[in-house]
Amino acid sequence: MNAEVLQAVALAVAAERSVDRVLKQIVDGLVARSSMALARVWLVAPGDVCGACPLRGECPDQTSCLHLSASAGTPLDGGADWSRLDGTFRRFPLNRRKIGRIGATGEGIFVEDVTSDHEWIVHPEWARRERIRSFGGQPLVFRDEILGVLGVFSREPCNRQTFAWLRAFADHAAIAIAHARALSEIHQLKEQLELENTYLRDEIRADAPNGIIGTSPALQKVLEQVSIVAPTMATVLVTGESGTGKELVARAIHDRSSRGQHPLITVNCASISRDLFESEFFGHVKGSFTGALRDRPGRFQAAHGGTLFLDEVGEIPLDLQGKLLRVLQEGRFERVGDDVTRQVDVRVIAATNRALEQDVASGRFRSDLFYRLSVFPIQLPPLRERSGDIRLLATHFLELAARRYGRRAPRLTAAACQTLEMYRWPGNVRELQHVIERAVLLSRGNDLQLDGMLSETEIPRPSAEALESESVLSVIPEIEWRRRERNNIRHALQLASGRIYGPEGAAAMLGVKPTTLMSRIKALGLATTG
Repeated sequence: MNAEVLQAVALAVAAERSVDRVLKQIVDGLVARSSMALARVWLVAPGDVCGACPLRGECPDQTSCLHLSASAGTPLDGGADWSRLDGTFRRFPLNRRKIGRIGATGEGIFVEDVTSDHEWIVHPEWARRERIRSFGGQPLVFRDEILGVLGVFSREPCNRQTFAWLRAFADHAAIAIAHARALSEIHQLKEQLELENTYLRDEIRADAPNGIIGTSPALQKVLEQVSIVAPTMATVLVTGESGTGKELVARAIHDRSSRGQHPLITVNCASISRDLFESEFFGHVKGSFTGALRDRPGRFQAAHGGTLFLDEVGEIPLDLQGKLLRVLQEGRFERVGDDVTRQVDVRVIAATNRALEQDVASGRFRSDLFYRLSVFPIQLPPLRERSGDIRLLATHFLELAARRYGRRAPRLTAAACQTLEMYRWPGNVRELQHVIERAVLLSRGNDLQLDGMLSETEIPRPSAEALESESVLSVIPEIEWRRRERNNIRHALQLASGRIYGPEGAAAMLGVKPTTLMSRIKALGLATTG
């Protein structure tokens, strides 16, 4: 090995832009262009495999160690694979053995003749079998920070001058590693911004309410719970019927937390194909499956530093729930097709309209995941328990719809408001918004018209006693009046076997002319046999 060879390798290394490519060029170049038998690079990183590390007994501190990150060599027997990164020395504790001491002190170690100096060779028989003569180890230092260690084993004798050249090469290699890391970080930040923009665009709606509207006691209880849990890191499980505003509650928790300036990323678990769940959550690498044309980060990475809202969490397949539990507990995950473990800092808020306790009992949902998600449960009341909020909500949606469709907002009359408050609202707030939007589009004149907007089956029917006790001063909304008229005519037609004319016909029973009854039947869309 000479200065010209090291310079050529250094130039090749400098041309690379990714950390993995830089490391590969370092070890491959040294082995291919010199007498080196084995070249390896260890980089300083957090402790990660401490429980299974062969050198665990020698490690004084598990917070960080040297990770074997690149390896290349030419074994004489041809049977061994020296490019593997999972061998006995895949980790070195700092300040232990020769590699660890270089990584801790920043001082190189040179063994000119390993056959006579066994202090730094763990397996002398390996060195004899592979005809290893010299060892050189140099720290990879950039701006006074030790990034790692470069170690080489040579089959030819090396001298102090060669060791000095290796020092200069290690400095160039450290610069290349630092620059590649910086480029990688810039790329990740750009990717993160693009990802956030993509996901956030999906969440933006022109008619999205600015906050939670209402003053009812049931809603005030929810808002008190939001105020309690928002400043904490607790995982929240929001439950309630479909359309009750679970996403609004999740956004309120996020906005009032210390993560409010970071993204809130939403995943609708019910809309993701079963085969794509893992990729959607954790991302994938190029070529990991058919259609994976490029690396793609997942929703967890997009929400780094912020909040991930898992809507309809009960729809997550059972075989993926364990991986979700792991990232919730450890903050670690791997992309599909990748063996690199990534760290993520995400707060999770989950929501469901399912009875997850029943799913746990039936084995459809993991109990440990359920308990991990429901650290702080919030139950949203249905709209029928918030009748006092309906006028406020209807007025708000009325103004939004008028602006959206370029219409003048019709007047919400007392009769219309009474009709809305009587309705059972199986679709809750979402249904109310859609009803108001349709009414704005179809109403003619100054007042909001609700004819045909609501399902009759969800309008409570008064009892016979209530009908008899009605005061002459009470007001019956138009929709209720039409329902009663329709049911009365339908009942008369049934008693008359569908006949309208004649002394036993429905018109005679109702005390109206047959032609009048025919007009009403047509207007109400009722069928008759004549």
